[in-house]
Amino acid sequence: MAGKTREIRGRIKAVSNIKRITRTMQMIATARFQASQRRATATQPYTRKIAELVGELAKAAAADPNANLSHPLLRKPDPKVGKELLLVLTSNRGLCGGYNGNVLRTATQYLNTTKESGQQVDLEVVGRKGTSYFKFNKIPVTKVHNQFGDSAKFEDVQALVESYMADFTAGKYDKVSVIFMAFESMSRQTPQVLQLLPLKDPTEGVEGVVSKSQVDYEYSPEPEQLLAELLPVTVKTQLFQSFNESEVSEQIARMVAMKAATDNATQMSKDLTRVYNRARQSAITTELTEVISGAMALG
Repeated sequence: MAGKTREIRGRIKAVSNIKRITRTMQMIATARFQASQRRATATQPYTRKIAELVGELAKAAAADPNANLSHPLLRKPDPKVGKELLLVLTSNRGLCGGYNGNVLRTATQYLNTTKESGQQVDLEVVGRKGTSYFKFNKIPVTKVHNQFGDSAKFEDVQALVESYMADFTAGKYDKVSVIFMAFESMSRQTPQVLQLLPLKDPTEGVEGVVSKSQVDYEYSPEPEQLLAELLPVTVKTQLFQSFNESEVSEQIARMVAMKAATDNATQMSKDLTRVYNRARQSAITTELTEVISGAMALG
């Protein structure tokens, strides 16, 4: 009986140690979530305003019959090339619930669907978890990006986008897409496939559209020139926002996972303590019974 109580005490101690670790990781994830959420929230108005400005410029340019709105980033896919570049954003660390699993499942389904249609795909990956997954499943990866760490900087994302735009305009790829975990709210994050290139033609659907702005702008230089400058910025802000939302979603998933682990450890510790108390009570009762029996035998 003494051996059993010692074993239970050891298990209680082990569970308590695990609980301290998971609680600490939960606190770290909470702090990182708050920082990443501030960053993502701060970039959203800029991304939204760029999109609105591109729409305004497209509308103004479309009203000019002499405007030339052709741009390399608006190039329609060439069926002779039929090649796509796919970037998948995953985490460097685990213990974040189904975060990586959901992203990688979406990526695998997308790859299978794309290849079934006869299109070639070059796969690029961010994050050690994604790299390990594709290596284990023997899915070829063209390039792994390790320069981003746990928090992507705009300069690094900008360099990556510029290389993508160069490959796209050179005709190496017909399409560039990114798969990431989109942040919608604290309770909802969903895997998303976002097409970065080619950009949607900003002149599509502008006829008959009423501007949200109450101000008539006078543009200098001409709208088509400004549009040509802003289209690359649009791609950069879209990918940077994808990185930011991925980071927020990862920290939410880790917070939830570590809270669940901490709660489970708390409950397990209570259950083991109850078992330990019963074992001790049983041992004490047995010892008392033996003492009384011995006393009665002597008396």
